[in-house]
Amino acid sequence: MFRYVLAHSLRRRSVTMTTRTLLACIYLAALAVLAASASEPDSGGVDHEYCIIGAGPGGLQMGYYMERAKRDYIILERESSPGSFYQKYPRHRKLISINKRFTGKDNPEFNMRHDWNSLLSDDSSLLMRHYSKDFFPHVDTMLKYLGDFATKFDLKIKYQTNIVDVDKPSEKMFVLKDSNDNHYSCRYLIAATGIWVPNKPDLAAGNDLVTGYEDMSLNTTDYEGKTVLILGRGNSAYETADHIVSSTNLIHMLARSRVRLSWATHYVGDLRALNNNLLDTYQLKSLDAMLEASVSSLALKKINGKIWVLTDEIEEQEEGKHPSQKKESDYSGELPDNFAMREPYDIVLRCLGFKFDPSIFGSRAPVEMGKGRLSKYPAVKPTYESFSTKDLYIAGTAGHYRDFRKSSGAFIHGFRYTIRALHRYLEWANHGVRWPSQTVQISDLMQHILTRLNEMSGPYQMFGILVDVIMLDDSGNFARYLQEVPIDCIPAFGRCTGYKLSKYIVINLEYGRNFSGPGKDVFSSERATGEPSEADESNFLHPVFYYYEKPIRKMQSPTRLPLPDHLLHLVEDFLTSWDAPNSHILPLRRFLEDVTQEDLRSFFAETCFKYALTHADLPKFCEQQYLTGRSVLISTPKLIGPVVDRGMGDKVFDYEQPKPVDLDALV
Repeated sequence: MFRYVLAHSLRRRSVTMTTRTLLACIYLAALAVLAASASEPDSGGVDHEYCIIGAGPGGLQMGYYMERAKRDYIILERESSPGSFYQKYPRHRKLISINKRFTGKDNPEFNMRHDWNSLLSDDSSLLMRHYSKDFFPHVDTMLKYLGDFATKFDLKIKYQTNIVDVDKPSEKMFVLKDSNDNHYSCRYLIAATGIWVPNKPDLAAGNDLVTGYEDMSLNTTDYEGKTVLILGRGNSAYETADHIVSSTNLIHMLARSRVRLSWATHYVGDLRALNNNLLDTYQLKSLDAMLEASVSSLALKKINGKIWVLTDEIEEQEEGKHPSQKKESDYSGELPDNFAMREPYDIVLRCLGFKFDPSIFGSRAPVEMGKGRLSKYPAVKPTYESFSTKDLYIAGTAGHYRDFRKSSGAFIHGFRYTIRALHRYLEWANHGVRWPSQTVQISDLMQHILTRLNEMSGPYQMFGILVDVIMLDDSGNFARYLQEVPIDCIPAFGRCTGYKLSKYIVINLEYGRNFSGPGKDVFSSERATGEPSEADESNFLHPVFYYYEKPIRKMQSPTRLPLPDHLLHLVEDFLTSWDAPNSHILPLRRFLEDVTQEDLRSFFAETCFKYALTHADLPKFCEQQYLTGRSVLISTPKLIGPVVDRGMGDKVFDYEQPKPVDLDALV
C-alpha cells in the first residue's frame, strides 16, 4: 500500500518537481528499510544492542556501566529479584568476603581495597559497610544490597525470564529464547550467569548414596551421632564440616589434592581461615581426618543401613580396569586390615563446588570450555570474548578463566574491575570511545605514580592481571596514563584500548614467585625484606615497573610479561604504603630518569630562578612548574636539609649563608 501511494503521488501533474524529487527520495529510503528488515530473521521480541544474561553482581555491575554510557541494553534474569544465586548459596548463609568498615583513611579508592562486597558506582551510600557491621556479612544482606543497587540506578532488568536457548542466526545477531517461548534479539551478548551448576563426578559405584551440597539438610540434629564422609576440600566442604562438627561422631574429608590455605597461596578461592576448624580437630587427633584419593575411583555400597567404601586398588591394577569400568560385583571387599576407611559411614556429602552451564548455547553460538582444571570455566580471550563465538562475552565469576588460581577474578572484589575493563574495551571496539586516560606532565609523573600506587584498588585486588600503562611522549614533555588494562592485552594494545604504543611503562603489582608452595614456611622470620637493594626478592605484594622501548609482540606466558629494557622492583612494605623517601621514592625517581633521560628532581623557587638565568636548558620541574607560574616552595634552612639528604632535591645556593635577591632590580 505504501509503495502504491508513493507511486500514485509521483504521477500526479499537480505535484511540483521539488516535491516529486522529495517523494522519490522517501520512496527509495522506504524500500531500503523494507529490504533490510526482510533480510533479518524475525526474533519475535524487542531488539537491543546488548543482552546481558543474569542479574547477579556481575550482570548488575555491567548494567551500571551500560546505563551510565547510555547504551541500549537489557538484563534478562530468571528469578523475580537480583542475585538469585544468593537465595540458596552459600547454604550456611555466611559470606566469606570481608567487610572492613574502618581503615583509618577517608580515601574511597583506598577503602575499596578492603571492601570485598560492594559494586563500583558513584554513589557512596551503596557500600556494604552501610548495610552490615559484620566482618563476614549474612548472605541476606547481600540480597538486600543487590536489590537496592538495581533500583537506585534504575537498571533495565526483565525478571522471570529464564533463557533456555541462545542462537546466532547471522553474524551480527543473537536470538535468545526463554522458557515461555519469548524471543529477544541483540547485537552483542554478555553472559553473566556465574557458575552455579553443582559438580557431580561419577563415582565408580554408589552415586545414589551421595547427598549433594545443594540438597543437604541444614538441621544439625540430623547429624547427631552420625559418621560423615565429605567429598571435596574447598570452602563449601569445610563450611559444611564447621556447620555439623558439633553433632557428628566424626568427619572424614576426601579429595584428590592436598589442602591449600588462602593465607599461604594468596588465592582467595583456597581454604579461608574462617572455615578451617576441621584442620584443628584433625591435627590435634580429635577423630576427624582428611584423606587424598580420586573421588571418581570411589565405590560405595549400602549394607545393613550403612555406607561402605569398596575399593581394592591392587585388584584394579591386576585386572587393568579403570574404576569407571568396574561393576559392584567386581569388588571383592577384601581390604588391608588397616585400611583408613574400613569403618562404614552413615552419610556421604558431595561438596565439590560449581561449574558454568554451557547447555543453553546452541550449535551456532557455542561456548568452548577450558581444559583440565579450567574445565568449569568458559575459555575466553584477554578481552573476555568467547574463543568459540564472536561478540559473545563472559562477565563476572565465569570470566575467571583468565586468572584462575592467580588472582581474584571469581569474586566480587575482583570481577567488579574486570567488568569495568570489559566495558572499556566494548566502548572502544563498538563505539569508538578510547580507553580513559590522563595526560600528565613529565615533571608531575612521579607524584602521579606515587599517589596512584598508594590508593589504587583495581590492580591491588586483581594483582598480576590488571596493570597501569604509562605511554611516554616522544617530545619528553608529557605522558599518557591508562589505568587497569588487562595485562595480556599489552601485545594487542591498540585493538584493546585505541592507543598506539611506542615507549611505555607497565606497572604491575606482584607477589614473590617462590613465596608459597609445598614445604614453604610462609611465617618464616625471613618471609619479608625491607632492603631496597633486595627489592626483587620481595615476597609480599609490591609494585614492579617494566619499561619497553618498543611494543612487545607476545607474552612470555598468558600473565607474564617478557623481559623489559628496564626493570624496577619497589621493595615490599609492611604498611603497603610505598612512600618512604629512600626506600621507594628515590629508586622510582632514578628509574624514571633513566627511561625518560630527564632530570626529574624537584627544586625550590630560588634554584629554578638561578637556573633560568644561567642555563639554556632547565630541569623539567623548573620548566613545567616554575616558569608556568605553578606553586613552588621557597626554601628555608629547615626545609632544605631533609630534602637534600634524601636525594629528593638539589642545593644550588649556599643556604648556610643565603644571598638575598632584589627582584625589583632584576625586573
